[in-house]
Amino acid sequence: MSDLRIDRVETVIVDIPLRRAHRFARAGMHAQPVLYVFIRTAGGVTGVGEGVVPGGPWWGGESVETMQLIVERYLTPILLGRRVDDIPAILRDASDAVAANLFARTAVEVALHDAWARHLDVPVHTLLGGAARTSLPVTWALGTESADTVIEEALAKLDSGLHTSFKLKMGAQDPVDDVARITEVTAKLGSAAGVRVDLNARWDRLTSLTHLPALVEAGVEMIEQPVPGHDVDALAAINAALPIPVMADESLRTPADALRLASTHAASIFAIKTTKSGGLRASRAIAEIAAAAGIPCYAATSIESPVGTAASLQAACTSPATGWGSELFGPLLLAEEMLVDPLVYDTDGLHLPEGPGLGVELDPARIRAFRRT
Repeated sequence: MSDLRIDRVETVIVDIPLRRAHRFARAGMHAQPVLYVFIRTAGGVTGVGEGVVPGGPWWGGESVETMQLIVERYLTPILLGRRVDDIPAILRDASDAVAANLFARTAVEVALHDAWARHLDVPVHTLLGGAARTSLPVTWALGTESADTVIEEALAKLDSGLHTSFKLKMGAQDPVDDVARITEVTAKLGSAAGVRVDLNARWDRLTSLTHLPALVEAGVEMIEQPVPGHDVDALAAINAALPIPVMADESLRTPADALRLASTHAASIFAIKTTKSGGLRASRAIAEIAAAAGIPCYAATSIESPVGTAASLQAACTSPATGWGSELFGPLLLAEEMLVDPLVYDTDGLHLPEGPGLGVELDPARIRAFRRT
């Protein structure tokens, strides 16, 4: 079993251009920086994991630059010489050496699972207990642009047949103007599509309770994280006050967060991001807590490249709790294909790739083209 021992760890940052700018409540981007972590074993197998945040450190406090430093300086010494199937002990030692930094730790944890699964010639979801489904529907996310711009893009996506639900970013404008913008979009899309909104934690309790009822009246079907992540009491109050579900994102990173949110009835849906939770195993644990509490889950996104998207899909497809589909649209937003064989999106959603490990192979030419020097 010496073939399983890790003999090399490499990190690469790439900057992948987007098809169009993507704007959040507090940030925007024209390209997505991604950290790839490659873990090679003595047996010649290489696993890959991805570290990525949505548009920079404004969201979770990490960036690809900080992730690379953490992986190279603090996690690589823990990895070298260890077996890739020694994941629980490696994760324990990584946690002792590095507090928080869940995005960086995700890249390593996913790479370990990819390498181990490739050694066994099985897909990663086998290591997580097996697939409960083979595809997930995909919601298309829209930014904070004007109603006309958002409507034009949404109608084009509807015509493609790939998306029938849309999530609109809010929080960059005055609440009255923002509500008017969403109301106009919802009225235009009518019954042809579901409309959800994401405030990226920009409002407080009073603003939320004042303005969110108007969105309910307009036909919005779900509200994501209106208040700061730490304010779970406010989130619970809003969830209790509204007749539509409230989804937790910034409030939900760890299994402990999931337990608190479930016990306080603070959210009706859990947004699970493999990247923000520290990896596949923590994501699976959150989904199990949600399932026990009867809370449906949503496979959320940090605008991952196909590697991170495949990792999130592998985890999400193992859980019967993923009842609200996904937002794993990242590869469709990228202007360049990073894989040898692209992920499959169709009218049924995003499909689990076949093959061992994550089931995807990065194109070396694309890595060279977009590698940051």
